[in-house]
Amino acid sequence: MPDNNSKPDIIKLKYPLCIGIGGVSRSGKTFLAHYLNRVISNSIIINQDTYIPKESEIPEIKGHTDWERPEAIDWIKLSVAIEKVLQERKTVIAEGLLAFNNDSVNRLYSKRIFIELSHKEFIRRKKLDLRWGPEPDWYIDHIWESYLKYGKIPEKFSDVLILNGEQDFDFDKILQYVNHNV
Repeated sequence: MPDNNSKPDIIKLKYPLCIGIGGVSRSGKTFLAHYLNRVISNSIIINQDTYIPKESEIPEIKGHTDWERPEAIDWIKLSVAIEKVLQERKTVIAEGLLAFNNDSVNRLYSKRIFIELSHKEFIRRKKLDLRWGPEPDWYIDHIWESYLKYGKIPEKFSDVLILNGEQDFDFDKILQYVNHNV
């Protein structure tokens, strides 16, 4: 991993991109998005979790709001936000568990990065994640099942950079992918 205190080289792209980053919870999506935001000039991060409908409109599972399903994202607002940033000639780095679940949003991506994580490592990392307090084991299992159902990268995309979230990211490889055919 890069030293967070070192200043990375800044990349100036010829034209703005829309980079989608997907993968299961705790795989490294946000970390990678922040790294790319630091090295790509004139870029902005858009996190899908910011674009949620009213909580009352999201289905529940066992009395718990089910954040792990497509209905937990306001796809129209997310699409509009991405398009607005692109119109401002800025690069968008969009990340989330369901990053590749919506066709309208998928059409906006010029680059796709998917971070894989084993079930065992996901469980280990998720149990350490106490941002919202401890999650019950059944809900952690539900997150994994939802990821398998809604969060995987569709097979129709062949232009995807797939990363192993259990290894240090190869930032040179990632930046080469981002810059390829730009």
